[in-house]
This record gives sequence, structure tokens and C-alpha cells, in this order.
Amino acid sequence: MDIVLDYSEEFFFKPYIYPETWRQDDPLRQLINLYVVTNIGGALLYLSCATASFYLLFDHQLMKHPLFLKDQIKLEIQYTLKSVPWISIPTVALFFLEVRGHSKLYDEVERSPLGWMKELANFVFFVFFTDMLIYWIHRFLHHRTIYKHFHKPHHIWKVPSPFASHAFHPVDGFLQSAPYHIFVFLFPLHKVTYLGLYVIVNVWSTSIHDGLFLVPKVLQPVINGAANHTVHHLYFDYNYGQYFTLWDRIGGSYLDPSTKLLEENDASWKNKLN
Repeated sequence: MDIVLDYSEEFFFKPYIYPETWRQDDPLRQLINLYVVTNIGGALLYLSCATASFYLLFDHQLMKHPLFLKDQIKLEIQYTLKSVPWISIPTVALFFLEVRGHSKLYDEVERSPLGWMKELANFVFFVFFTDMLIYWIHRFLHHRTIYKHFHKPHHIWKVPSPFASHAFHPVDGFLQSAPYHIFVFLFPLHKVTYLGLYVIVNVWSTSIHDGLFLVPKVLQPVINGAANHTVHHLYFDYNYGQYFTLWDRIGGSYLDPSTKLLEENDASWKNKLN
């Protein structure tokens, strides 16, 4: 995150906001900058991904589904934008630790004996590691003593649009994002790879809420795409995974969307799955 912080300092905070007497590496200044950048950047990334998905990919016929709420798009956006400033507080604390050098992020590929091949391996490991943790965190959030307090707001959207992708209670939103931050305190990762993964994660989160069942048939048993996540929103106790079906299969929570959605005798899903 220090890459983003440096750019924001050079082109905005330093020339337009702060007096020259306030050191750039002052902890309070860094915290303020990180909070501003995280909120604005997070909101812009969410709105740009969700808007592009809504207009280019989302099946607008789903808005006629009986479970699609009145003014749902507006409500999803409002809920997200109200939650982001609260989710940002613990997130910025972790970003601050990264910036102050307490993580295992590095900026020289030469530090890795395998160069960019190691970065590719790190990318794959990051995806599998975070998928495992998110599965168990997500499943924990469905426990009856927890669900109604934190995760239920996300399930208001039984037929979600891309704008529901980040519409979480702040505690829920932070807990499900925590594995991405935990990773860099446990394992080495290049700073550019980390930023790239941050964007990819947000794009993926949007894509599994777009109702567009595009996963190739050969990969459908493996990839937790929009069809799997649609089942999750409709039936709650299945398909908790983020990227893969692996942990749902291990945990006994996998439900094949091509079977369950076709059972519903609902043209909204039949047209997509056939």
C-alpha cells in the first residue's frame, strides 16, 4: 500500500493539503492519508466494477424476478457506501502496519531466487490460501448466533446484482477481507503483485454477483462462479467458497447449481443453465 500512499502524497497531499513542516513519514499523517485513499479508492473501485458489470454483463431480466426487491440497486449502493468508512478503520490499521514495514511485502523481485516465476507461484498460493480462510469465516458467519447480527444484511439480496458484491455489514465485510491482509504478514509477496491481487479480488467479488453463468462446463465442478453463489444467496447454507468448490466439497456444503436451480422450475435459471 505504500506505493499508492507515495503517489497520493506526490500528486495530491504534498502539493495541495499539508504544510511543508509536517514530515511525510509522520504516523498520524500516514494514517489520515491511508484512510482517505482507502475510502475513495475502495468506493471508486466498487462503483466502477459494479457499474461496468451491471451494464455490460448483468442480465437485466433478473430485475423482474419476484425476489428482486423494489429499488434494490439503490439500496445495495447505499448500504455499501455507508459500510465502507467503517470497514476502512481496521483495514487502515493493517495497511499502516504494512507501510511501517511490519509485513513481508517487498519491492525487489531480485530478492526471490526464482524471480517472476516465484511471483506466479505466490499468486496461486494466495488464491488457495485466502479461499480456504474465507470459506471457514463465511461459514462461521452463517452460525445461527452470529448470522442475524452481521451476515444477514448481505442476504437481503436473494437475487443479487453486481452492486450487492460489497453490500456487507462492516464487521462482515472486514472479516471476509481479513485473509487478504493476513497473508502478507505470514508470507512474502511483491508489492505490485499485492496491489494487482487487490483489484482482481474486487473484480471477482463483483463477478459472482452478476448472475452471468459463464464458467466453462469443464471447470464448473471446480470453480465457484456466479451460478454457485446464486445458490448461496437463495438457499443460505451451501456454496460458501470464494473461488473454488474444494472446501465446500470437503465441508459437505457443496450444492450443484445445475441441479438445484433447475428443480425450481424457474425460467430465470433454466435459460442460463441449459
